[in-house]
Amino acid sequence: MLSDSAILKHIARQPKRAAGFKQLVRELGLHGEERGELDEHLRKLVSSGALVQAESDRYALPQAAADKNLVAGRLTMHRDGFGFVIPDAKSLSPSLKARLAGDIFIAPHLIGNAMHGDLVLVDVANVRPDGRAEGRIVRPVMRAHPTVVGVFHYGKQRNYVTPMDSKITQEIVVPAGMEVPDTSVPAVVSAVENTQPRRTQGTQRKKTSVDRVLGDEASRRTEWDDLEGVVVDVEITDWPSATQNPRGRVIEILGREDDFGLDVEITIRKFHLPHHFPAAALQEAQDTPAVITGRELHRRHDFRALPIVTIDGETARDFDDAVLVGMLANGNFELQVHIADVAHYVTPGSALDQEARLRGTSVYFPDRAVPMLPLELSTDICSLRPQVERLVLSCVMEMDHRGEIVGYELSEGVIRSAERMTYTAVNAVLEGDAAARERYAPLVATFELMRDLALILNRKRQRRGSIDFDLPEPVIEFDEFGLMKSIARSERNIAHRLIEEFMLSANECVAHHLESKRIASLYRVHEKPDAKRVYDFEVIAATFGYSLGVGALPIHRVQMKADRRAAYGTGKRVREIEVPKEVHITPRMYQKLAEKIAGRPEERILSYLMLRSLKQARYSEENLGHFALAATSYTHFTSPIRRYPDLIVHRILKDVLRVEGASTAGLRLAGQPRAAVPTQATGSDDAPSPWSKRRERAGVPSPHELGGPIALEELHDIAEESSQSERRADDAERELMEWKKVKFMQDRVGEDFDGLVTSVTKFGFFVELSDLFVEGLVPLNTLTDDRYTYHENTREIIGQRSRKIYSLGQKIRVLVDRIDPVEKKIQFAVFEEAPVPAQGKRRKKR
Repeated sequence: MLSDSAILKHIARQPKRAAGFKQLVRELGLHGEERGELDEHLRKLVSSGALVQAESDRYALPQAAADKNLVAGRLTMHRDGFGFVIPDAKSLSPSLKARLAGDIFIAPHLIGNAMHGDLVLVDVANVRPDGRAEGRIVRPVMRAHPTVVGVFHYGKQRNYVTPMDSKITQEIVVPAGMEVPDTSVPAVVSAVENTQPRRTQGTQRKKTSVDRVLGDEASRRTEWDDLEGVVVDVEITDWPSATQNPRGRVIEILGREDDFGLDVEITIRKFHLPHHFPAAALQEAQDTPAVITGRELHRRHDFRALPIVTIDGETARDFDDAVLVGMLANGNFELQVHIADVAHYVTPGSALDQEARLRGTSVYFPDRAVPMLPLELSTDICSLRPQVERLVLSCVMEMDHRGEIVGYELSEGVIRSAERMTYTAVNAVLEGDAAARERYAPLVATFELMRDLALILNRKRQRRGSIDFDLPEPVIEFDEFGLMKSIARSERNIAHRLIEEFMLSANECVAHHLESKRIASLYRVHEKPDAKRVYDFEVIAATFGYSLGVGALPIHRVQMKADRRAAYGTGKRVREIEVPKEVHITPRMYQKLAEKIAGRPEERILSYLMLRSLKQARYSEENLGHFALAATSYTHFTSPIRRYPDLIVHRILKDVLRVEGASTAGLRLAGQPRAAVPTQATGSDDAPSPWSKRRERAGVPSPHELGGPIALEELHDIAEESSQSERRADDAERELMEWKKVKFMQDRVGEDFDGLVTSVTKFGFFVELSDLFVEGLVPLNTLTDDRYTYHENTREIIGQRSRKIYSLGQKIRVLVDRIDPVEKKIQFAVFEEAPVPAQGKRRKKR
């Protein structure tokens, strides 16, 4: 069977670590459809950066391409026409890796036919002594935007579309006859779930995955007499050249930019989020039987008689986890975590499975969601709805009074949720609200046990050094018509905490189980932060009088052979490059600093900067540990309705249970002996973090020593794809939130607010409003009372005459000066009058 690893190994054996397509076909002995399969594998490897397409039909390992100063990377354009390429570290030669100190600058005339976001091949022409580099784009390797969303305009000589993404700098020419979508192709309905009231509520229909984003009144408009100023989606038919703009055809007409809900539609298309379920996937979802057979019930562990509950937000509709806590006869806690058995319904290779893998994750916007699975599954058959029998994968853990797992049991089960609880309701019960305690009287004692166990588990994590910043997030509140009425801080109460602790415990338990069985699986990994990022944070923290306690950062100074040759006989000093060595850093250092700054004025800014210094968590087939959680082994098991990696972990676990015969009716009941789980040392508060010694553990299997139902190469591909899908979803959610903030502030120009300086740069400083989570820039050129300069060493802006200082963490009152609707940015101006207690008092702009 053809695999990515087989292709890479074959290319690596070639003299120049490169091979042509025809050469690979011949030497691998491929025929017929296998040629197309090879082409798909090569495209995927190029997209992931594992290969570089050096010529039209020739592929090379990144290191081989780097020998010629060719670097693969992602192009980021500036609206003024120039760009920067963010190099892929795997494509850098050792020489370039040591000399480069950032991105590669591309002048406008050297962009070629590449566009913003493309994966490109760059010829690095010049690397300056300070590490800055210049280059030219040889050619695009992988296009980022097969379609572009923008505003349609009629021109005197030609019609065109102005992209809504300002980084796509060229207008898209639309030839005559291509302004209207092809009506011969049946319209596909957007399967986007609306979680907020709409202006017009249509008739509810049974057995449907259809829920239009714009509401029924917008969906009826299919004909447009005048497209001027209308937002459209354009498919690129001809890529740009040095003398020609890109050309395309309109494939979808979305509406006017200020139409209700159109911001969501634009964001979906801008980030190329899959949002149309194929007919085959919808048919599979509609054909999925909702009734559980007696045979299936008989072979599963029966939890239906227990008072198991779900705890979610008020607007949630996909309930994929349910919990129960009880006390055992020996005085230990029993924590039951039951997760929707999505793998029972979504089988490998099915249309549903292929679409779920393509999406990778559900995407949640402030007022609606793009689900990973059709609504028949995500909100009905798989969802753990109250008083309905549902299939689950269960993780039952026995815990002592220090939160250590002394035994556990994994099984396929069936539950009947006793109650659909919300975080608000559970918190009210635990806060002593009389009405809530009366309403849920049979469950009050269970909720109190949940709280007690959650606090124990939280203390256990603290003992081992787990980091918990607990940064508040913005929540947009809507009125009954679906319009924004305010931006508030998200409230996290004890109910959120207990669900978080229970899910963390289940995820760790499953990860340890699969690792102990030497089964290849997916892990959620979070690696140690880079030494450079730690150093940058330490510099800023020192200005507030804090430190992580890492000590002096060790620096390794190196000289390049080329620099020595150039300086030979000239008497000039050879340039030295400073390379930070690996720094000793543990999660406990972050945790202790977070405790020091808790409740202090600088907590918000330092917590944010600490978070930025950390790496981004990702999925991997190799267990690299989870730094932030101080966990030696961690996976995602608890959300298979909305995350594809969780579904994969379920499939692997179900296969293990099948092999062990643990999914039959003869399972051990609660209270009987369970399997022991590997525990992590969490003794005294001063005990070293187990994470820092993770790789020293004996007996940790190499990934290539593992067995399991899914090949390691396939798991690698799934991990890469899922990580990319997660980042894409995060970027889309973040951008739409910022867009909605800008819309919210449009009517508040001229009002003044209290804020906090969150970043200082050479062109100004950013301020976040205290009560609205809205950030804007105060440009340096708007500070007219003095001549201000930026001091990089202290990250301060200082007035030359007055010595007035603007610095990180400083409280300030600002005026909403202007809104840039194109860039979707807010500009503030410093308000000089004394702070006014009443928020939002309108002032005259001056």
